[in-house]
Amino acid sequence: MTGRCRVPLAVGLIAAALAVGPLPAVAHEFSLESVMNGFVKLEPREAHLVVRVPLHVLKAVRFPLEGREIVLARADPDIHQALAVLGRDVSLFEGGHLLVPAGAVGRLSLPSDRSFDRYEDAVAHVSRVATAGASIYADQGYLDAHFTYAISSPASGFAIRTTVAPELKDYLKLAVRYLPLGQPGRAMVITSRSGTVSLNPAWYQAAAGFIALGIAHILSGFDHLLFLLCLVIPVLRLRQVVSIVTAFTVAHSFTLLGSAYGLSPAGAWFPPFVETAIAASIVYLALENIVGVGLERRWLITGLFGLVHGFGFSYGLRENLQFAGSHLLVSLFSFNVGIEIGQLAVLAVVLPVLAVLRRHALAERAGVIILSALVAHTGWHWMLERGDILLKTDWPRLDASALATLARWLAGVLLAAGAVRLVARRAGALLSRRPPRERVS
Repeated sequence: MTGRCRVPLAVGLIAAALAVGPLPAVAHEFSLESVMNGFVKLEPREAHLVVRVPLHVLKAVRFPLEGREIVLARADPDIHQALAVLGRDVSLFEGGHLLVPAGAVGRLSLPSDRSFDRYEDAVAHVSRVATAGASIYADQGYLDAHFTYAISSPASGFAIRTTVAPELKDYLKLAVRYLPLGQPGRAMVITSRSGTVSLNPAWYQAAAGFIALGIAHILSGFDHLLFLLCLVIPVLRLRQVVSIVTAFTVAHSFTLLGSAYGLSPAGAWFPPFVETAIAASIVYLALENIVGVGLERRWLITGLFGLVHGFGFSYGLRENLQFAGSHLLVSLFSFNVGIEIGQLAVLAVVLPVLAVLRRHALAERAGVIILSALVAHTGWHWMLERGDILLKTDWPRLDASALATLARWLAGVLLAAGAVRLVARRAGALLSRRPPRERVS
């Protein structure tokens, strides 16, 4: 293709991107939710499920009313119907086999009742009959239920699933506290979209689940993908790709692990700060590509921005660590492996496409400028949107605790920078004995 053909094509690409506008920024949204609370407790020959469900999600059951109040004296048949529905919609599994309730009791409760703070209190509360004079309004109280199941062994693999009001999707959550026999308890939150969730996963189950989660997270993270694209747009050799991507991997792994162990800064300001910094990293790299980049030093800036992206990855991991069971380290490692698999899959597609564009559509230098300008356009809009949210957030005071946290992270960053430099250079040296000195200008 001649140079005259490339210019109209380049202009067309930029015009199309400006017309379409930036990709939608990925943000963390919050919404009003309904919550069911429950306990799963194991005994030598029995499993117990105690669950509290808001009445407004039990649309299939119609309790007798006088005005807006439920007539408790005539509610027993409807309570039994509700127990049958709930026993079907909240399912327990042992070793992959569905457990059938051997017994079930239930009652209606006031919204002000706090019996479900502890398992023992919840069991005792469900066993008592509701006070006849209590005023429980339709759609404002709770159905409390206690199901008993015969089990083969408390050492079996147990799982739970909820299909209560599936039309509510993730807006209806089941908060479960799992109490195994002779072991510490664990808590998790699931929805009807979670499917069947293991209460005590084996290490390989946790690993497989978190690898899949890591792959899904990187493939759905448009900001992370654009950053990755910016990294490789000016890169011409495989040795450079390995060095740069390795630096990114080591850096984001450092902050991802630190965040998983609760070492990241706390406060409402930090998530929007990270989101804004990620967008800024995209803009910076894109502009660096446009003005000319020294690839022999790209590993350094990649490592620094990789630390920020690691915090972003941690947000996708944090709410899912509840499913790790007792295999926290395995799950963290597997999530990171999943991210790397996703990155390699993206690179396997992007690098050949870039090579084709350089050869047939865009000259090498012109291609770097045009593609980087398209990415910078999207990153700039993200940075402005997220920066506006950040400016409206209260920043923390620099007290002794904040300064101590800052000092720890500065020391950690220096340590991570040294590790990034060592690993990136070793990775590049595996493919070539000559140190990288190329420069795109």
